[in-house]
Amino acid sequence: MGLRTNPSSRLWRTLGTLLGLAFAWLLLCIPAAQAPEPLNPHKKPFSWNQDPRWFALEARFREYRALGCDAIAARLDAALRRSHRLVDAMDARAWNPDAALFDSIEVNIFDLGPMIGTCPERLENYIHLVTRTRSAVKRQSQRWDVTAQSTRDRMYRLLFGGRAALEEVMLQDSMASRTRLVLADDEPSQTPFARILGVTIHSGDLLVSRGGAQVSALIAVGNDYPGNFSHVALVYVDEQTSLASVIESRPGTGVAVYRLEEYLADVKLRVMVLRVRSDLPALVMDPMIPHRAAMLALASARSGRIPYDVAMDLQDYARMYCSEVISSAYEKVGIRLWMGMSTISSPGVTAWLSAMGVRHFEVQEPSDLEYDPQVRVVAEWRDHETLFTDHVDNVITEAMLRRAEKGERLTYPWLMLPLGRLVKMYSWVMNSLGFTGPIPDDMSADAALRVLSFNAIHTEMKRRVLLRADEFRRQQGYVAPEWQLLEFAKQVGGTGLTLRAYFVAVGEEL
Repeated sequence: MGLRTNPSSRLWRTLGTLLGLAFAWLLLCIPAAQAPEPLNPHKKPFSWNQDPRWFALEARFREYRALGCDAIAARLDAALRRSHRLVDAMDARAWNPDAALFDSIEVNIFDLGPMIGTCPERLENYIHLVTRTRSAVKRQSQRWDVTAQSTRDRMYRLLFGGRAALEEVMLQDSMASRTRLVLADDEPSQTPFARILGVTIHSGDLLVSRGGAQVSALIAVGNDYPGNFSHVALVYVDEQTSLASVIESRPGTGVAVYRLEEYLADVKLRVMVLRVRSDLPALVMDPMIPHRAAMLALASARSGRIPYDVAMDLQDYARMYCSEVISSAYEKVGIRLWMGMSTISSPGVTAWLSAMGVRHFEVQEPSDLEYDPQVRVVAEWRDHETLFTDHVDNVITEAMLRRAEKGERLTYPWLMLPLGRLVKMYSWVMNSLGFTGPIPDDMSADAALRVLSFNAIHTEMKRRVLLRADEFRRQQGYVAPEWQLLEFAKQVGGTGLTLRAYFVAVGEEL
């Protein structure tokens, strides 16, 4: 006769097991110790502080639209001629960054915006003016101390401001093609090349882009000089086959080599091609330096796994975020890129980034390269549809960071922490075996959950902002400019997080 188990003993064992699991789950819910307070560079974030000016420009745009293009054509032509004369004057001699000439150029570019928006057939003229202005400013900056805040302010106002004005006009062009290519400086190069999407790209070129993820907007916007770009990659072109590869570091995979088709298939809201100046003394002596930098980066990427650097530690190349791939490769061939680096000094922004695992706040932002006098802008692609997405993502991030400045913390549902830690353990095993886990090596489970929180809040706010933007377009007959979008983002709510929104973000991540 077999032994019979007492039903009451089975019940007690089951209860004990459940209580043990519950206790283990609660233990895993205990938050990790707070990270040390990050080092803050204690600099002053740039601020336009010109909201009345932006709304006045919009009011002027409505006035011009009511008049029609023919009524303002003469005024528009005169303003274009005046702007080109100012750029001619800039090119005629060397100027200090504090020269009043630059104020006049800035004012003219912004004042032209409402007129060009009314006359979209003149958009190409405006693109030419803004592109020409950027090239002239970068030539002037070769004589400037780009580490000085006054110089950075001037370059930012003209380069970022010019792009912002141009893109507001582009978004009003209802007849715009899906993707617009703008060619800039045809900087000569002797390195191997490939022809891609209408542009000749050389080995050693830099591809600065904006990703489609919510955190991409945080990377672009969350520093003292909010920018348009969140990622940078290095091009390698094979001398024998002329096939192009891209070396880059992504949070999921670390440093890796991709076919150009794979690079382009990843979501990009914009891409800009930069090239090191051919007249730099080092390149005059050895024009193949950019190609050698690309070869070194390629060899490094193929030599073994290099994880993504969440902490953004420029002193440790054992891990690399995207900019480090480029700076380390060029550093080995004697060229130090990023003559001016970004700082992140806002207490609210540093608190949030620290909560996501960042530990260093003087960093090489992808956007910084546009302000580096050592490189030229060769071309830029913008997709009309995703350009609007870029602007919406920016204003939502800016609105969220304003809440951060008021002391709001980036939190997550505490019951998710055990699951996050289990996923972290799984990631550790996968990374140890040479595979890619869902959480980067140097990111904690807490930080990963906060990233998901950021994504969830951003996604919900975006849904609401887009509804308001659609209503604005139906009522006003034009696309809401960025300052209006920012008002919508500030109105739709703070950083409150529901479990439903959080699980939606988890699902998107998976």
